[in-house]
Amino acid sequence: MLFCEVYAEVRPELFPSDTKTQSSERPMDLGLAEDHFSRPVGSFVASDIEQLKQTIEECKRLILELPEHSERQKDTVVKLIHLRLKLQELKDPEEDEPNLRVLLEHRFSKEKSKSVKQTCDKCSAIIWGLIQTWYTCTGCYYRCHSKCMNLITKPCVRSKVSHQSEYELNICPEIGLDRQDYRCAECRSPISLRGVPSEARQCDYTGQYYCGSCHWNDAAIVPARVIHNWEFEPRKVCRSSLRYLALMISRPVLKLKEVNPLLFNFVEELVEIRKLRQDILLMKPYFLTCKEAMEARLLLQLQDRQHFVENDDMYSLQDLIDISTGRLSCSLTEIHTVFAKHIKLDCERCQAKGFVCELCKEGDILFPFDSHTSVCQECSAVFHRDCYYDNSTTCPRCARLTERKHEPLDP
Repeated sequence: MLFCEVYAEVRPELFPSDTKTQSSERPMDLGLAEDHFSRPVGSFVASDIEQLKQTIEECKRLILELPEHSERQKDTVVKLIHLRLKLQELKDPEEDEPNLRVLLEHRFSKEKSKSVKQTCDKCSAIIWGLIQTWYTCTGCYYRCHSKCMNLITKPCVRSKVSHQSEYELNICPEIGLDRQDYRCAECRSPISLRGVPSEARQCDYTGQYYCGSCHWNDAAIVPARVIHNWEFEPRKVCRSSLRYLALMISRPVLKLKEVNPLLFNFVEELVEIRKLRQDILLMKPYFLTCKEAMEARLLLQLQDRQHFVENDDMYSLQDLIDISTGRLSCSLTEIHTVFAKHIKLDCERCQAKGFVCELCKEGDILFPFDSHTSVCQECSAVFHRDCYYDNSTTCPRCARLTERKHEPLDP
């Protein structure tokens, strides 16, 4: 057995003479003649693990005693690494685990990657893919060892996103550590601001305090700070908030004109984006009745922001982030130009659905999304902005429709 050979070299007085002979014949064979990542043969009992732990301690003591940077010290360090890996393998032997496991609405899928180093979200230890079985939730991307799955107490964040798609819109709504009974808001382990027995870390999104296992000092943009202060600096959040915000970032659940309508008075980019979105909604009926537009699938240019062709007042957090960086303004302006070009220049059918100003009866064909036009809210007729605002009479088209309604029917 591998650790017996190493143990014999570290403490030769504990093994019989034949073991010494084998060890002396292959003093530096560790790591070359045996596959240290293969499954152990046979069944191991607790004494094997305890003996291996003793060997590791002896290796550590020997490393400190040997001359620094000597060849023997380097070889002993290599042996110590392999012994620790072997100990981990004995504690967590690879078994025939199912490929899919469902727990607390998590849908855990068995990972096949052996080379990528990950960190377990439950125990915060490194996942050694070469010798350990680990799973990832396909919904919230929660990663954990196979042995840690039965210890999970937090439901899948995606279920919360599906049932309650809304943000906490109060900035860091702290309730106080005493209201939490000085316990982690997630796992309920004891915490304190002094770090005894565990450091209390505040999540800027929920305002609550968490232990070091549930709060890794990850940073994320907090929606409440964006909406109220137009602030995009990442703040420290707990692990569950980090996953929740990542899943929610593209969902259009923010109605700015209700949450903070004054934001449009201070952020000019928001006003520009709102106008572009309103124009696109006015263009949509043209495309829905145009065969060429349907074949060209023009509306699919907004498939990543489907809500842009459904309304003009709902925003996702990603929309606001892209507005602040200027990315959304550039991309939406390009799409607006393509749409307008199809309606006004490329397609005769769409051009035929334009309007002539009935007040001045002059000028080019008008469309409701033109910047110099005004649209009647009753009948959707389009006029020059100057003509419609200066004319004190009612809309000619509305008057005509009203007159028709009052005309007597022929006998």
